[in-house]
Amino acid sequence: QLRLVESGGGTVEVGGSLTLSCTASGRALATNWYRQTPGNERDFVAGITGNSGTNYPDSVKDRFSISKDDPTNTVYLQMDNLIPEDSAAYYCNAVTSTDGQYEDYWGQGTHVTVSS
Repeated sequence: QLRLVESGGGTVEVGGSLTLSCTASGRALATNWYRQTPGNERDFVAGITGNSGTNYPDSVKDRFSISKDDPTNTVYLQMDNLIPEDSAAYYCNAVTSTDGQYEDYWGQGTHVTVSS
């Protein structure tokens, strides 16, 4: 079992920045950030692998940056030039593997509101 704790959400004005944190209780193969607005599915926002490979959708790749600190099992999502469309609940997702079996874990979410 892996526990994930997110923090860093809040309200920011258009063009502002926020940094989200996700601290895991152990090591993950990969850690991702997703976001979700009411009535919609969770959308992938950023991902980072164990060897620090990163991946972003086009909608955020020039504005968001994911990084990690292995000693503390913490993954960060730096969000710059925020726009109202970035308002959502942001969820941390971690993938582990045990005996070839992959498992997904999710945090409780942290809310981001971008005000215009």
